[in-house]
Amino acid sequence: MSSVIDRFPAKHLAKPEIRPLPEAPASTWKIIGPGVIAAGVGLASGEFILFPYIASQVGLVFVWAALLGLATQFFINMEIERYTLATGETALTGFSRFWRHWGLVFAVLTVLANLWPGWASSSATLVTYLWGGDVKWISLGMLVAIGLILTLAPVVYVALERAEMLKVAAVIVLVVVGAFVAISAQAWSDVPKVITEADIPIEPLGFALLLGALAFAGAGGGQNLVQSNWIRDKGFGMGRYVPRITSPVTGKPEAAPSTGFIFEPTEENLGHWRAWWRFANREQLYTFVLITFLSITFTSLLAYSTVYGREDLPNGIGFLEIEGNVLAETVGAWFGTFFWIVGAFALFAAALGIVDYSARLVADVIKTSYAPRTTESTLYFGIVWVLVLVGCVIMVAGFAQPLVLLVISASVGGVMMFVYSALLLLLNRKVLPPEIRIRGFRVGVLVWSFALFGVLSVLTVIDQVKKF
Repeated sequence: MSSVIDRFPAKHLAKPEIRPLPEAPASTWKIIGPGVIAAGVGLASGEFILFPYIASQVGLVFVWAALLGLATQFFINMEIERYTLATGETALTGFSRFWRHWGLVFAVLTVLANLWPGWASSSATLVTYLWGGDVKWISLGMLVAIGLILTLAPVVYVALERAEMLKVAAVIVLVVVGAFVAISAQAWSDVPKVITEADIPIEPLGFALLLGALAFAGAGGGQNLVQSNWIRDKGFGMGRYVPRITSPVTGKPEAAPSTGFIFEPTEENLGHWRAWWRFANREQLYTFVLITFLSITFTSLLAYSTVYGREDLPNGIGFLEIEGNVLAETVGAWFGTFFWIVGAFALFAAALGIVDYSARLVADVIKTSYAPRTTESTLYFGIVWVLVLVGCVIMVAGFAQPLVLLVISASVGGVMMFVYSALLLLLNRKVLPPEIRIRGFRVGVLVWSFALFGVLSVLTVIDQVKKF
């Protein structure tokens, strides 16, 4: 048996099949998509709520953390993609090769983080600023709509990609227009404070909120892990051999193997690998990193320009209502309305993506490690509706404070990133062939990620224990 297969632990899962690595496309534009989805799903809690909220309370002193979080997540995402590009397996499947239940651990943590429908309730809150209504009932309608959208789309990835691209386009329009008409000259002149007055404002805000902002600067938690699923559905690398998730109503689910594939490190395959690796890095950098950083910077500047220093700011998402009213007074009613509309749509699209990726992770784990004879599509749609129904129960029970829900989700996400940074390093050093394994600077970044989120997670726990 080939040594390239022997590297894969087979105690819990079957060894992969050997197949040639498909040739990469000639143009990067043909594979644009997963990074846009990552940016689109991420353009929500961090961009519209957590970082702007921090800017409204303490100014621009913590914006630097967005760049730090994004840079760290870029390298995390690429190590997640490295394994899937090479094998067609998700990173969770790779983790499960070491211990059968690793995938289940992360799936459970992802569900715990995302059961709280903070994004749907945040979107509903912005809708009430526009047209009134009850947050609870609007949230319930949004959750049901999410279930229907994900169930009826013939190919779920395609529907999600289109929704997130539309959202990113709307946010870009808001950024471009707002940069000229809404951000004051004084705010622009204070931009250097991002560096010159950089700070960690623990006392006024607390570790939980700061960890949440850092962990959710772009993606965070389970969303990073689902890069595997999204690039596989897009057909990146060895993911070309794995069928996509299709609707049980309008699509035709296909049988798929529980484990993946690997290629022999021939010169031809390695040439294809170098092309895929180059394209995947560019796609993430030009979409996920660039779009997200510009959005965080802009929304933070917008909050700083409009509501920073006001004594009547509420300790929660209500600051967005005041911000919209100030924009309506200073720029025009049209811009205040536009701000709320884009925010509401952005948060709804984020909720759509979060239900999607939570269901993907859980379905992948169950099929791979516990029920290999079931179809992933069937599992996926069952889990989608479980998440929707549980979210509805939580809303009916009265848990409707968006900022609290988002901080809980983000804190759990930070703990996840601490653990899987170490597992990614082990996976991509021990399992992959020497020619394509992680090395050098990227090893150092994963060590940094492990240390960063480990320290922040411990400090957050200590901070929360002191409050009881």
